[in-house]
Amino acid sequence: MIILNPKMKELRAKAMSLPLQPGVYIMKNKSGEIIYIGKAKKLKNRVSQYFGSQNNHTEKVRRMVDNVDDFEYIITDSEFECLILECSLIKQHTPKYNILLKDDKGYSYIRVTDEPYRRLSYVLQKADDGAKYIGPYKSSYYVKSSVEEANKIFGLPTCNRRFPEDFGKQRPCLNFHIKQCCAPCTGRVKLADYNERVDAALEFLSGDSAGTMKLLQERMTAAADALDFERAARYRDQIAAMKKMRDKQKVVDIHIDELDVIAVVKEGTKGSATVLRFADSRLYDTENFLIDDVDDEQDFRSQFILRYYTLRNEIPAHIALDGEIEDMATTEQWLTDKKGKRVYLTVPQRGVQKNLVEMCRKNAFEALGQQRGVTGKQLSVLEELRALLGLEKIPEYIESYDISNLAGQDNVAGMVVFENARPLKSAYRKFKIKSFSGQDDYGSMAEVLTRRLDEYQKAQEAEETSGFGRLPDLILLDGGKGQVGAVLPIVKQSGLNIPVFGMVKDDHHRTRAIVSDSGEIAIRPNRAVFTFVTNIQDEVHRFSIGFNRQQRKKVLGSSLEEIPGIGKKRAKELLRFFRTIKNISNASLEELEQAPGMTHPAAVSVYNYYHEK
Repeated sequence: MIILNPKMKELRAKAMSLPLQPGVYIMKNKSGEIIYIGKAKKLKNRVSQYFGSQNNHTEKVRRMVDNVDDFEYIITDSEFECLILECSLIKQHTPKYNILLKDDKGYSYIRVTDEPYRRLSYVLQKADDGAKYIGPYKSSYYVKSSVEEANKIFGLPTCNRRFPEDFGKQRPCLNFHIKQCCAPCTGRVKLADYNERVDAALEFLSGDSAGTMKLLQERMTAAADALDFERAARYRDQIAAMKKMRDKQKVVDIHIDELDVIAVVKEGTKGSATVLRFADSRLYDTENFLIDDVDDEQDFRSQFILRYYTLRNEIPAHIALDGEIEDMATTEQWLTDKKGKRVYLTVPQRGVQKNLVEMCRKNAFEALGQQRGVTGKQLSVLEELRALLGLEKIPEYIESYDISNLAGQDNVAGMVVFENARPLKSAYRKFKIKSFSGQDDYGSMAEVLTRRLDEYQKAQEAEETSGFGRLPDLILLDGGKGQVGAVLPIVKQSGLNIPVFGMVKDDHHRTRAIVSDSGEIAIRPNRAVFTFVTNIQDEVHRFSIGFNRQQRKKVLGSSLEEIPGIGKKRAKELLRFFRTIKNISNASLEELEQAPGMTHPAAVSVYNYYHEK
């Protein structure tokens, strides 16, 4: 992209006159609107970079520079003052090219309906509907998960049926059969018993889970003493469900009073940031933010932290990150000053916090994946593969090739496609090797890729964008450096920029590594990538072998059909019975007669065909 800003030289001259001191710079467009605010340890060095060579700038920065008409700057005494001023100005002006977060963190309530058979739900705001509202709560995550748990534990309905109007009209739903609803729809649940469940659920939601469990145990004992074993069993199940839910919470027990875990991921220009918030050693809130126009992951992480805690008054003593940020010490000082107590920023390398960071990162991938209709796990493995191979972008569309033959005969190739880490079987293709006979895997691979790229050129002329008209983000060949070396010149000659790698196996025919033209890349330590690449290699091998067998069966079948009295059906039955042509040719007349569908004349015909000289 060529920058068309006519004031580039003038702006650069102004930038070169700036002092080598810390400060904040403010970019403005022709209308005088502030479009970007940044900070720098040395104003001259940072600002002059914007108006120099554009080759190293990202697309977002190029667009911003193209719209700059002038800039202002404010000198500060320290980097810390720089950071405070930058945060304040961004909050005040919300510039277009800064990362901005909407402060949509509202309050949540527990809603208890006003009807004979009361219902529990979570809502974001009160309504004048006669219902009882408990709250407000700052954490919507806490309210949502707690109400869901309470409804499951105490068997309360979450369907749209109305009681007692809908008694007996329909059968109980699945929740009843998996013991997550007491099924008042049957009309067999007494109102007093139902309300006892609701009251227990409200006590549980009040935060006194220990008191609720003690009350249930007392009721279970009393019911057993009264020989009401059905009621006692119900209390027993509720106690067990509460214990199970409590055990699940222990998975994130970290023995730290206050902790936020932050992870950011990017795919293309889209970014996702997730925050997991812990208090009293338990997860109490989770937030996710989706951001457009993200360039660098580290810069995204740095800006996100500043914007997030500008909007939040609750700052924990410990913040665990999934990677480094710019000016870590200065940011830590700013957070400490804002909180009024010491705040620690860390990038955990091992232990519980490291596991929590990984969990947070998976959640960030999940949120980003949902936008594209893929799972976080699939997006995560593609990002790992991109980083491992040093690709410019995530390989959403992968083509893989394998050659198959039998002792140099029936040379064929298979192409499989994985889109968003899933097999796209409608895009699979088969190739018969045409340019030579005999066994030459390198030559075969070269022919197949030449034909594939020729098909792309034809599709371009026809303005087709599907099938061969779509280029892969990555080509994986079943083979080593030789296969890669045979294909790379063809790809380069076409003028297309497609990364090409091979997949090599060990002596036990198991995937071992990925190979490039310069050497091997170990994948075993990257468990998710290893499994994914293994699946691709197994799939392309299965597909090409299957095509080879189909071809051999066609050839064998057609040779048998040359025998008088043997049609397609008998040829097929003979191959199924004897397995190979050799076995058929060596069979006695009696053995041929025993094959399914064979008559004596047909058996004689086959026997004479192979034994007459």
